[in-house]
Amino acid sequence: MTEECIFCRIAAGEVPSDIVYQDEDFLAFRDILPKAPTHVLIIPKTHITSVAELTERQQRLAGRLILIAKNLAEKEGIAKKGYRLVINCGPEGGQVVPHLHLHLIGGRKLDAKLG
Repeated sequence: MTEECIFCRIAAGEVPSDIVYQDEDFLAFRDILPKAPTHVLIIPKTHITSVAELTERQQRLAGRLILIAKNLAEKEGIAKKGYRLVINCGPEGGQVVPHLHLHLIGGRKLDAKLG
């Protein structure tokens, strides 16, 4: 945990959030500025700055991140119609919080344009 990281503080329970999933290694909560009716952020509880910081030894963690998103899409009722998974990397990639996180976005028709 880094004390200045807002997502680390959320994972530690220091900052309130609308949690939709939690286990020993991951936390998922609703985005405070949602881009669609369903907008959930999924984070590893361990601080990893971005995808660029992932190592070969963290392959399982990266895979679990996607599977958790899939399961949450089913739980949120958006799996059948479709949803988007987004991981931004670095400032020019649109990453605002420097803690690895995956956006699960759905609940409406999404524009195909990505950037």
